[in-house]
Amino acid sequence: MEKFKTLKDHVYDYIALLIREGRLLPDQHINENAICQELNISRTPVREALIQLAAEDVLENRARKGFAIKALSEKDVLELYAVIGVLDGFAARLACDALTEKDYKDMEFYIDSMDLAIKADNYEMYHKQQNFFHQMYIDKCGNSILMDTLSKSKNKLLKTTYFEDHNDEIKEIFLATNEEHRHILELFKAKDKDSLFKYLAETHWRGTYASYDLLI
Repeated sequence: MEKFKTLKDHVYDYIALLIREGRLLPDQHINENAICQELNISRTPVREALIQLAAEDVLENRARKGFAIKALSEKDVLELYAVIGVLDGFAARLACDALTEKDYKDMEFYIDSMDLAIKADNYEMYHKQQNFFHQMYIDKCGNSILMDTLSKSKNKLLKTTYFEDHNDEIKEIFLATNEEHRHILELFKAKDKDSLFKYLAETHWRGTYASYDLLI
């Protein structure tokens, strides 16, 4: 059953989206008035959402200066990916029997779309498609607490997708990551739950994904 969302929850999701899409950057101050105007709401739900994000260690509450995006150290990134990998692997294991042939087709579509986005240097589209890919099985894991914990963990990852990739380093990492997506889909089709969990926890979220965030 989907959780009822309050106005504060919608503001929380909006700010999290800005962070994931790189529209809010590390150490950047949050303009509360701008968010109120953009969403046409009062300051109270905005303030509540910011306090929640600070409690979850996504933002810093700086005395007399308001809220700012918390920058991640290399250690933070590696530890966060290790946790996300285990949670994502657990979600995949739970969802394995629930996925249908249509789901497989949709996941294959997202993989193909990621290939096209990478080749076109459209890394923003790549991120959107890879989020869709992972969300396919997360939404079918049947554990709302797991889904919420995964979402909050991923909110801490700051996606800086606006950069110059002079030596095609990022492109190579994304191509390698998308090959991992293909392998994940094959494991789903084979219903190999143990290998699926192990691959997501120990390879996918500790390999090329982490390499990307550490590189930028």
